Amino acid sequence: MMELPSRPELLTPEQRRELTGPALRTFFRIADAWSLSEAEQAKLLGLSDAAMVRHRQGKGGEAEALEAETLERISYILGIFKRINTLLPSPERADAWMRRPNSAQVFGGRSPIERLSTGTLEDLQAVRRYLDAEVWASP
Repeated sequence: MMELPSRPELLTPEQRRELTGPALRTFFRIADAWSLSEAEQAKLLGLSDAAMVRHRQGKGGEAEALEAETLERISYILGIFKRINTLLPSPERADAWMRRPNSAQVFGGRSPIERLSTGTLEDLQAVRRYLDAEVWASP
């Protein structure tokens, strides 16, 4: 899996263009693992349905450069994916975790994907922080 810079807003347009293909390929692999609908994918990336379709069509090649915020969102999603797979080393269990209701305060009984599907960057950040804390608290 690729690593995205920690401050995507500082990237030049050329750097964003170079990262777009690998970032989208990584995102779509995670979306497939989590069985995300196209609507859920669009919400997680903060894109309109039309923009999502354009990016999906160009996922293997010449997609238009992603905005810095979209790259930031993919970075959070990649971090969430990595943390889940650290906590739950079975890929099936890790991927299923996204759809199961969760009693942790950050989820309030909803599934992680429900929390993330609100479409806000703050929700991605909150879930990533929660998982970071869980990884660090694990023996």
